[in-house]
Amino acid sequence: MCGVWYCIGILALLLAGTTQAASGDAALALFKSRCVKCHGKDAKVKGKLNLLEIKTAAQLSGDLERLQTILEVLDVSEMPPEKEPPLKPETRVAAVADLQKLLRTAGADFAPTPIRRMNRLQYNNAVQDLFGLKVSVFPLPEKMMRDRSGYFAKALGPQKKMPERVTVSSRPLGKSGLIEPRLAGVGPFPQDPRAEHGFDNRGDHLSLSPFLLEAFFKLSRRIVQSPNFDGSTVGIWREFFVAPAADEVKDAVRARLRKFMTRAFRRPVTEALLNRYTEHVHRQIDSGVGFTDAMKEATSAVLSSPRFLYLYDRPAVAGKTEPLDDYDLASRLSFFLWSSIPDDALLRLAGNGELSKPAVRATQVNRMLVSPKLKRFCDSFPSQWLQLDRIVSAVPDENKYKDFFYAAPNYRTTMDMMMEPLLLFETVLIENRSILEFIDSKYAYRSGRLRKWYGDTPAGKIGGPVTMQFTRQPVTDRRQGGVITTAAVMTMTSDPDETKPITRGAWIAGVIFNAPPEPPPANVPPLEKPKAADKKLTMRERFAVHRERADCAGCHSKLDPLGFALENFDPVGRWRDGYENGSAVDASGVLFRRHSFKNVVEFKDAILAEKDRFTRAFAGHMLSYALGRGLTPADSPALDRISAKTIADGYRLQTLLHEVVQSAPFINKPRQEKASAEQPKSSIKTTR
Repeated sequence: MCGVWYCIGILALLLAGTTQAASGDAALALFKSRCVKCHGKDAKVKGKLNLLEIKTAAQLSGDLERLQTILEVLDVSEMPPEKEPPLKPETRVAAVADLQKLLRTAGADFAPTPIRRMNRLQYNNAVQDLFGLKVSVFPLPEKMMRDRSGYFAKALGPQKKMPERVTVSSRPLGKSGLIEPRLAGVGPFPQDPRAEHGFDNRGDHLSLSPFLLEAFFKLSRRIVQSPNFDGSTVGIWREFFVAPAADEVKDAVRARLRKFMTRAFRRPVTEALLNRYTEHVHRQIDSGVGFTDAMKEATSAVLSSPRFLYLYDRPAVAGKTEPLDDYDLASRLSFFLWSSIPDDALLRLAGNGELSKPAVRATQVNRMLVSPKLKRFCDSFPSQWLQLDRIVSAVPDENKYKDFFYAAPNYRTTMDMMMEPLLLFETVLIENRSILEFIDSKYAYRSGRLRKWYGDTPAGKIGGPVTMQFTRQPVTDRRQGGVITTAAVMTMTSDPDETKPITRGAWIAGVIFNAPPEPPPANVPPLEKPKAADKKLTMRERFAVHRERADCAGCHSKLDPLGFALENFDPVGRWRDGYENGSAVDASGVLFRRHSFKNVVEFKDAILAEKDRFTRAFAGHMLSYALGRGLTPADSPALDRISAKTIADGYRLQTLLHEVVQSAPFINKPRQEKASAEQPKSSIKTTR
């Protein structure tokens, strides 16, 4: 069974509008005939799963986490285990389809996104937009690629085409690639870490302690008191901070604050709240404080207000599905695609009750996709999806790979490497190309140094250590192309002096198929360095001892084929046919126990044979990012629809973004009484 039949079937159901309930007969029959031997019979309950207890479809649907787990292991052929006879294809197809229908018709509540504050990138962007700042608020090392040639705005023009040549800079050793114009004397608060198998906008990671709240207050003061916070950097300076005629001051204060606070709080401000801010400014002015300084005091208070800092979903009445308030929908949309507060157009539509209309929302998404602010989405999502933060700490052995370090003090080729997958993502997004190009593309953006690294001979000067020119070039060798086999991914998933197949396999499982493995047991010893007598062993042979452990065999059976498929790439991402000891690399394997491959090109073909599975996995990453939370089984029907619509339109990335914005979890409130409900302990896999 491959992903094709699955998504075609889902699309047919969606178009037919069917809600017919599943019987569960096929799944229950399979449990009885093949599964209870290990999961219930003779007191055997492997995996803490007793299938003998499940006798009806209602019992099966009673625990959606369990239902999702059973569905996943059957769908990717993890069960039955390798030592058992495989299921007949028609038996597996029938059982999986049965379980899918049960999951779709379960009618589960959406999980709430916990109340959360803005992360550091969102805060910077929001302050920039609120004041119309022409500079950054503070340094942002998490922005891994900076546009130095203005290519992004040009690419968003009528042609929707990335330039053939772009100039970018990266961040060496965690610092900005170049010093960017910013507010003097304003430092950032600590960077918010990326959630495990997730993103740095996750609600359960963005709490606001009293200490941090005090830090935000001090930060707001430093912003408005910065020496260059003036008419040269603040876009709204004249209309907001410059004093009006003396007889117009009181009216001007109220009008200006109303507009400013509505933008900051993402909804109309109440008269009572507006009165408090207005009266404070009036008292300041009456006591002799200048108009500009009094307005700075007010904006500082706005920036440290929980109404500005916090993002949260207002819950619906328990047991009833309700659409999001239009203002909350505007915020969810703007923080998804722009990592910032809504602009005036979104707030105006929200105020008119128009944004809840699907056609209006689609029009706004199209508008947002051609705004230069879209660069902020590219600064956030792709690097986190690909886990590229890991490359910053990747330091190959300096003696073994001397050419990796090319300039004093410690400039590394990783700076060029990290640009390649990010530029590919931007190209697919701007040109609305197929997401399958993330697996296998016929082009790539590369610098002269990166071309040389891959074995090409670049013409002319390679370039300096900080600012780099990248040129779009055809990729004819399918060992390259896409994101999986980039030097960036291969280097960051290796040790300083040798590859780590299990790490590479875990990266493929988590990033490409959105099915991250469980952490290894605490007592698992690391892979030992080969002894003198073992110098001729291949990496595969050295891993054999790990696979012999009962508590390791399960993960190794899933991850080893994924990791060893990439063994022809050395620890710094260059091709090799054999190891240093003369042994040949064996990159063969089987994907999902269905698709055999002998090399990395056939491995890519195997992934593409499961392209619909990859589409659903990628949609899961995107939906989780858009919602700011992990996914649960209740989100599964939405993932089905997003995937099916994307597949039907040629796997285009912008189609996927549109479908996320139109999805039920995105536009509806969670059906819990309290918005602060705890995050679900487990989240669904999305590999179907």
